[in-house]
Amino acid sequence: MALHCHALSLAQLILVVCPAFILFGYNHAGVGGLVSVEDWTTTFPEIDTIHTSGAVKSHNLTVQGVVISTFTLGALVGSLSCSLVGDVLGRRKVIFAGSLATLIGEALCCSSFGLAQLIMGRLIIGIGIGMLSGTVPVWQSECSSAHNRGKHVVLDGLFISAGYAITSWVNLGLYQVKTGSVAWRVPLAIPGLISLIPMFSIFFLPESPRWLVQKGRLEQARATLVSLSVASVRPEDVNGDIAAIQSTLENNSRGVSIMDIWRPNDEKQMSGGNLISVYAPVIFEDNLQMTSMMSRILAAATLSWKFFSCFVAFYCIDRFGRRVVFIISGSGMSLCMLVLAITTSFPHTNKPASIISALFIFLFNFFIPIGFLGANFLYCTEVAPLRLTVAMASISTANHWLCIRGIVRSSYRPPNSDAERRVSFDKSEVEEVENKDL
Repeated sequence: MALHCHALSLAQLILVVCPAFILFGYNHAGVGGLVSVEDWTTTFPEIDTIHTSGAVKSHNLTVQGVVISTFTLGALVGSLSCSLVGDVLGRRKVIFAGSLATLIGEALCCSSFGLAQLIMGRLIIGIGIGMLSGTVPVWQSECSSAHNRGKHVVLDGLFISAGYAITSWVNLGLYQVKTGSVAWRVPLAIPGLISLIPMFSIFFLPESPRWLVQKGRLEQARATLVSLSVASVRPEDVNGDIAAIQSTLENNSRGVSIMDIWRPNDEKQMSGGNLISVYAPVIFEDNLQMTSMMSRILAAATLSWKFFSCFVAFYCIDRFGRRVVFIISGSGMSLCMLVLAITTSFPHTNKPASIISALFIFLFNFFIPIGFLGANFLYCTEVAPLRLTVAMASISTANHWLCIRGIVRSSYRPPNSDAERRVSFDKSEVEEVENKDL
């Protein structure tokens, strides 16, 4: 550990935190922009919703939803596994394992020639992302000083938004490739390269000092605290930090019980932000009746706007406190969702309603990073007792993925639904009238 203080913190951000959460956003939204690519539908006809109609399209929509949500199922498993292995292996080994799983999953996905291989790849990617999202914020928080912790951890949301924006622009850039599989294999291969960065750099960075003290490795913990502190730190200050960690461990020595789940817990992820991030192109194209190219441009612009909005949270998190930013963020998102529910109920021909819908999608992506895209990871690690830090972080992150899976699954109607039958009935009536006119 040749680096010290600010240089070491910067290295942690650039080499681990940044790529880990870019992978989070990129993989979460990556497949959503590929479902209309021509070669994608040819390779995976079971989830083709472009060249099908009626009951077949409805069935393929359901299968498509299952395939996309397989990622969140894997992330749920991966995040829950952190509560079992996080305190056994340490933060660095779990981060390495998560990066390796992501790399393996990306390789399977970008080389897929069948739906089964794609599903397996998405599942493994999800496991890796779940491990990273459940461990990196804990490691980052435990290696940050109290006065910098808020700014450091809220950057997670900024990097997630960067991942969303990158995948949107990559998909848009390759959308014009009409022949071959380059249009979808390259976007799926790019995050594999990103996962190499934390995988090869994590063991050059320090382990969590709290975990080292917990395992009785006091000299390593002392060396880590010195390297993370300012150059003028005194030995007695470091010894005081070690003693404080030991005291906290002793006061919270009771084991983790499954009943702790039912005690008060935070971080709720049913805000709808992930639905908008993943399905932004579909919302613009299907609900607002925009062209495919314009939908992709607006989706990429929306997620880029979301990235820049994250800097508001960076400014507010330590000035106004955690609860205030949660209140502002939640209130703004609620208002935007209310307006969207009203405006999207109008017919597609109502242009003012479509314009207002697009505007409030942008506004929603302004409010969500303020509180619910980075501060949620921070808040759980701050309020949890030391003995429950890893367990609560893994459970709250699992809650994140569980809610996303529920939202993704509920966004696909089952085959032969009433809505599908009404559409088919309307089409048959039109065809009958046209035949009579002929």
